[in-house]
Amino acid sequence: MPDLFAYTDGACSGNPGPGGWGAILIAREGGAVVKELELKGGEANTTNNRMEMLAAINVLETLSRTSELTVVTDSSYVKDGITKWIHGWKAKGWKKKGGEIKNIDLWKRLDDAQARHRVKWEWVKGHAGHPENERADELARAGMAPYKK
Repeated sequence: MPDLFAYTDGACSGNPGPGGWGAILIAREGGAVVKELELKGGEANTTNNRMEMLAAINVLETLSRTSELTVVTDSSYVKDGITKWIHGWKAKGWKKKGGEIKNIDLWKRLDDAQARHRVKWEWVKGHAGHPENERADELARAGMAPYKK
């Protein structure tokens, strides 16, 4: 069975402003790529955090069967949110001390999408020469392009 990796990124021109998300889904066997799928999309008026989240959501929702995969993101907001903060929010009925949970619609969607899979989350430094992260960034910018004036 191949190892499955997803590399995700979001981009925004202004915050809020037009934004895009990009993702690469890669299956590897013995280190060699056996299958690759690129995804992208965007919105006219959004934030960078929403685009980072949508990249991960769309990867997980694209998988038609339960999978074991590693999602690699350069967003500590996404990684920490889904691996740490979300447990407290859910225990408190999707509330947090001190105010509302920003992007709650996407946190719930990401939680649902993740629940169907066995996901390991990893963080990488963005814009630091990581090839798949750089490609995900290019896809995010391409997803944003139709919404820029």
